[in-house]
Amino acid sequence: MSILHKYISKEIVRYFFLVLITVMGLFVAVDFFEKIDNFMSVNLELSKAIIFFLFKFPLIISQILPICLLLAVLVSLGLMNKHNEITALKSSGVSIAYILRPILFIGIFCSVTLFMLSEIIVPLTIPKSNRIWIEDVKKKHMIATQEKNIWIMGKQLITHIKYYNPIKKTAFGMSFYYIDDHFRLVKRIDVKKGVYDQGKWHLYDVMEQILNENDGACRVNLYEDRVESLDLLPEDLKRVAKKSEEMNFGELYAYINKLESEGYDAMIYKVDLYAKAAFPFVCVIMCLLGTGIGVKGNIKEGLPVGIAYGIGIAFLYWVFYSFCLSLGYGGLLPPFIAAWAANFLFSCWGVYVLLNAD
Repeated sequence: MSILHKYISKEIVRYFFLVLITVMGLFVAVDFFEKIDNFMSVNLELSKAIIFFLFKFPLIISQILPICLLLAVLVSLGLMNKHNEITALKSSGVSIAYILRPILFIGIFCSVTLFMLSEIIVPLTIPKSNRIWIEDVKKKHMIATQEKNIWIMGKQLITHIKYYNPIKKTAFGMSFYYIDDHFRLVKRIDVKKGVYDQGKWHLYDVMEQILNENDGACRVNLYEDRVESLDLLPEDLKRVAKKSEEMNFGELYAYINKLESEGYDAMIYKVDLYAKAAFPFVCVIMCLLGTGIGVKGNIKEGLPVGIAYGIGIAFLYWVFYSFCLSLGYGGLLPPFIAAWAANFLFSCWGVYVLLNAD
C-alpha cells in the first residue's frame, strides 16, 4: 500500500469512528429519553436498562454504518480539498481512480462487515432486547414458538395467534381462551382473521363457545365479523413475532417456504430476503458518491458542508429505498426489484459523479 493510500485510509477510518460514536450516542440518548417513563413506571433495574440498550447496539450499528462511512469520506476529502491537497494530487497526475482505490476497499470491507453483522450478531441480540421490553416493561408473557405461533398469557386470558403480518397489521388463526379464578376454561373464541384498525380489532369468521357452569353445556355463536377492543397492540405483536432481522439468510429462506406451504402470504419476507443481500452493498455506493463529490472541490468549507451533503444523500437514499420496499410489500414491485432498485439508481449516480469529477 502506497503512502497516499495509507494516509487516505487513516483519515477515513479516524473520522468514521468519530462519526459512529457521535451518531450512536445521539441515537441511544433519544431512545433512552423516549423510554425512560416506561422504565420508571415499572421500576426497571438500571442493569436491565443498560442490557436492553447493549443488545440493541448491533442493530443500531447496522442501520447507521453506511451514513457514518459516507460522512467520513466526505469530511476527509473535504478537509483535503480545503488544504488544496486534492488539487496538488491532480496537478501531479494522480487520477481519481487511484484516489478511489483505498476508499473502495474500505467500502467493500464495511459491506462484508455489515452483512456478517446482520447475519450473525443481530439475530442473537434483538430477541433478547425485545424480551426485556415485553416481559419486564410491558409485563406481558409473550412467546413465539415454531417460528410463527404466538402465545400471550394474561390474567384471565390466553391468546394464541398462528401468524401475524406486521405490515398489514393482520393476524391469522386467532384463538382466545378465557379462564376463571380456578383456571377453568369458561369461554373460547376462534377467529380466522383479525385486522387492527383505529385502535380496535376487526374480527372475521368468528366462532364463540361459552360454557354453562350449571349444566356443563356449551353454547356456540357464529359471527361473520365482529369489532373488539382487545389489550393486544400491534407494536407488541411486532416485537414478539418472528422478524426478518432475527433470522439469517438460510433461516429466512426456509421460513418463506414454510409460510407458503401453509397458505400464508410471505411477500414481505421475500422482499426482506433480497434486501438482506442488497442493503450491505450501500456501503460501496456511499463510497462512490462520497468520493465523486469530495474530489470535485464542492465541499472546501470542510466539516459543516460535508455533514450537510452526507445527511442529504443518506436521507434521499433511505426515502427511496423505503419507498421501493413498501411497493414490494404491497406486491406492486417484484421482490428483487424492490430490494435492488435504490442501489441501482444510486450506483448510476455515483458513477456519473465520478466520471464528471475531473
